[in-house]
Amino acid sequence: MGRLAVLAIFAASMATAQPAKPKPEDTEVWTPIPPKVSPQPFKPAPAPAGAVVLFDGSNLDQWVSHKDGSPAHWPITDGVLTVDKKLGDIRTKRSFRSYHMHIEWRIPKDITGSGQARGNSGVFVASTGAGDLGYELQILDSWDNATYVNGQAGSVYKQFAPKVNATRPPGEWQAYDIIWTAPTFEADGRLKTPARLTAHQNGVLIQDNVTLAGETAYIGKPVYRP
Repeated sequence: MGRLAVLAIFAASMATAQPAKPKPEDTEVWTPIPPKVSPQPFKPAPAPAGAVVLFDGSNLDQWVSHKDGSPAHWPITDGVLTVDKKLGDIRTKRSFRSYHMHIEWRIPKDITGSGQARGNSGVFVASTGAGDLGYELQILDSWDNATYVNGQAGSVYKQFAPKVNATRPPGEWQAYDIIWTAPTFEADGRLKTPARLTAHQNGVLIQDNVTLAGETAYIGKPVYRP
């Protein structure tokens, strides 16, 4: 009986020593809250000379379905491209490494919901595989919408909150200017240089050459994959 008792106690102690399963909340940061600033009025930006125009308001010739590479079919109305979640994510036909990108986006004026359920989308500055694998700059209505700060508009999702909240109200156009420096890897797959990102929202600096800890992760810590 004595031996059985010892074994039972050992098994119980081993069970309690198991690490807790990671939860999304573990990597949410709620403070400090980035101060709100008032950006200048929106002005559409013409593409500079030599730029690769990925969307000219008329077609999606430069885009494909992220799922299977088939033609992208998000709707275009009056020169505006609208996300259609039923059709899935889209990605560029061409591959890019380090670049400067300008993108203009808008949350619907009649948006409903709260927190992460209020116009949630994102710019994957680099996609590394199926689904949501890659590096994401968050899109969200953050005009008057409480959520974790490393998940609000302008955040490098779950890594860096924006320096300030430069968001305009729903229904108004926003702009991101993103400078992306892709990570590099050694021949054996080890990280050589990490990814870096600078971003302006509506002309206001929100990310200042931050060094990413790895790919975007909804649960757990970010890691790099070659």
